[in-house]
Amino acid sequence: MIDAHCHFDMAKNPVKYITDNEKKRIITIGMTNLPSHFQMGINNVKRYRYIRLALGLHPLRADEHAKEYSRFLQQINETSYIGEVGLDFSKAGLSTKEIQIKSFEFVLDNVKGKKKILSIHSRRAEKDTLEMLLDRNIPNAIFHWYSGSVNLLNKIADADYFFSINSAMISSENGKKIISKIPKELILTETDFPFIENSSIISIYSYLSSLWNMPESEVEQIIDGNFRKLINRII
Repeated sequence: MIDAHCHFDMAKNPVKYITDNEKKRIITIGMTNLPSHFQMGINNVKRYRYIRLALGLHPLRADEHAKEYSRFLQQINETSYIGEVGLDFSKAGLSTKEIQIKSFEFVLDNVKGKKKILSIHSRRAEKDTLEMLLDRNIPNAIFHWYSGSVNLLNKIADADYFFSINSAMISSENGKKIISKIPKELILTETDFPFIENSSIISIYSYLSSLWNMPESEVEQIIDGNFRKLINRII
């Protein structure tokens, strides 16, 4: 199984969390909200085969970004994964809109030309986020918990970007509508732990099995193939 977006550094016991996932052979990509968080965690995950740690500048931590830029640059070659990064123009993030744009530009300018996979936050800023990715020719991105319009979803898919879907999405009508429009070959799974209570990748497989009218084993093969395709882009 693949958890393309979670925050295991925020678990009550991060070591137990990732050790359990390692035993289950769940490929787990842990996001960080700031480079200082990445710095604290990276040496603890290097011994694991299935656990990855991403270098992030979360848009809702924008007020802290400026003092973290130098750490981001120092650590950018420590991982192939960049996240959580992006924009948030919802009520929670609107007051730091300009800082967020500057920070996202900083991230994109510094990953451009490098073999990286970005996990993207785009709440209420989907159009701006996509335009910034395309302007800088960023080839590998995963739109985490996408909640924008179907029209823009199609443009994201046309750019060959991926979408990671979670248990919360299969529990809402809008989430189900979005999932139904994503091409099978661009879907990945995520838990967004700990922000989704009782998040379950297995429940997503079950939902997709019904939606796509195929056994769960075939769904798992498709998701696994999608992830391998994405990884092959950076090998």
